[in-house]
Amino acid sequence: MGIVADVLTVTTANVNGIRAAARKGFTEWLTATTADVVCLQEVRATDDEIPTEVRDVDGWHLLLAAAAEKGRAGVAILTRQAPTRRQIGFGSQEFDTSGRYVEVDLPGLTVGSLYLPSGETGTARQDQKERFMKEFAGYLTELKARCDAAGREAVVCGDWNIAHREIDLKNWKTNRKNAGFLPEEREWMGHVFDHIGYVDVVRRLHPEGPGPYSWWSYRGRAFDNDAGWRIDYQVATPGLAHRARTAVVERALSHDLRWSDHAPVTVTFDDAPAVA
Repeated sequence: MGIVADVLTVTTANVNGIRAAARKGFTEWLTATTADVVCLQEVRATDDEIPTEVRDVDGWHLLLAAAAEKGRAGVAILTRQAPTRRQIGFGSQEFDTSGRYVEVDLPGLTVGSLYLPSGETGTARQDQKERFMKEFAGYLTELKARCDAAGREAVVCGDWNIAHREIDLKNWKTNRKNAGFLPEEREWMGHVFDHIGYVDVVRRLHPEGPGPYSWWSYRGRAFDNDAGWRIDYQVATPGLAHRARTAVVERALSHDLRWSDHAPVTVTFDDAPAVA
């Protein structure tokens, strides 16, 4: 594989505000994790607002793409190995200052952290989401072609804000007209997998469902009842995806131990021959 190490562990986590998450246990999680790469979304902080215990941790290299609109969005990537290339945005005039995408190169591997807009049915926010999806699909096509030509692999981690299939959310029947599970959104995710050629790594390892869910509303007893959505994905090029060995949602043991309404999604890849 030639990617960073013989075994590579990648985590993606929407932190729902890095400053609040740090107070609730994220810092302890970061200290304990064995991940080589951690992709963060909804950081909601500028570089100088990120807690020192996150920004200046020994052994990590941090790249942040903060949103121009203060207190909104924001994505970051933490890597144990210094990146050979850093990129903020994906070449979009509309979205490159909105804290929605950041990317780094490591040996043999490109890693992206994505926070796709959540949208809201019948509003301008949904129109924005659809514009983003259209532009980003074009970028994903370019990224895969670039990696194929260079003999590299890629993984785009993050909060995609779309549940692709019925097994990706608990209450799918009542959400068919809601943003995140609209037919056109689900079709777009299918296009990413079936036409552009990426692989949903977690679904490949857990083909039956339900879930594993990665987000539960803070309202009601969604977490206690496991009434969740699977909207946090690791979307990889086929060569890397077929080297995935484990995929785990690091679900908190109880509601009071959560440091976000999302849970980290962690995948371990190894250098063994691809599994059929």
